[in-house]
Amino acid sequence: MYDMTVCRVNKFRTAYHIVKFNWAPAKPEFQRDFFWSTLSPITNNMGSPIKEQAVSSAGYKVQALDRAFAVLDQLASGRTPQSLAEISESLQLHKSTVHRFLMVLEHHRMIERTGRGKFRLGLRLLEYSTHVLEQHDLRETAEPHLRRLVAEVEETAHLCVMDQDQIVYLNKIEPSRSIRMISRVGSTSPIHCTAAGRAMLAAYAPDTVKERLKRVTLRQFTAKTIRTHEELLKEIDRTRRRGFGIDDGEREEGVRCLGVAILAPDRLPIAAISISGPPFRITKQKVPEIVQRLQHCARAIQRESGYAFRGMDSHSHREWR
Repeated sequence: MYDMTVCRVNKFRTAYHIVKFNWAPAKPEFQRDFFWSTLSPITNNMGSPIKEQAVSSAGYKVQALDRAFAVLDQLASGRTPQSLAEISESLQLHKSTVHRFLMVLEHHRMIERTGRGKFRLGLRLLEYSTHVLEQHDLRETAEPHLRRLVAEVEETAHLCVMDQDQIVYLNKIEPSRSIRMISRVGSTSPIHCTAAGRAMLAAYAPDTVKERLKRVTLRQFTAKTIRTHEELLKEIDRTRRRGFGIDDGEREEGVRCLGVAILAPDRLPIAAISISGPPFRITKQKVPEIVQRLQHCARAIQRESGYAFRGMDSHSHREWR
């Protein structure tokens, strides 16, 4: 007689469901610790198998990559951070196995740990998104729309993406009467004192923004640069309500900038566009008209990129405190 129990072991560094048979001593010729009865590969929460390649070191590396992506997919599938136990259960992998992958991914900033010990996607993915957007022709798609915008308002336009606590300029279109600015394609500016950065931050939930800004140093560039996190959170809240960001001489003296986020279908920002110029040309009276043109431009870029735009253009254009 024997009793049959389902258990999980790691053989050849590969996780399998197996059936373990404990044979009675009465039949020594058949006695054994266990044998492999069913070898069904572990699947992730989407039902996709985590492929096994255990016979060679090269195969193991492929399997390890496969599992690492399974962990990233699992974190991407939820809207909130997940614990080690939740990830392990969803992927049907042992906690120690998942923990090893989490530590490596965290080391490379692909994921990050919250104050409560849970895990979420990391900001390094945003660095890759910069290159993804370039390689998927976001700049090429946006350029004719930006040129049209510049022709309409006769001020400098930027296309930006977020990279940790910075924005990266993917494109810059200048009119004939442009003023000298420090921005250039490929350069960065802090997210806390730029209109485009605030517009992208405002697309996130308040709690997410607060958590992000804990790691942001509020470097001062001019006398107008916001100095405290409390002030910055209030300004981002105003940005969220009015539907556009403002940098009124906080990054560069004598430069006023208005920014609008470009949102993906999940309402998270993929980029932002902005208009910059001197305050005597971008007057407060002209702000509503410029913002309306910015939002129209953002919708056009998003439409051509294959997204259904869900912007914030229903908000007031006049709230500027």
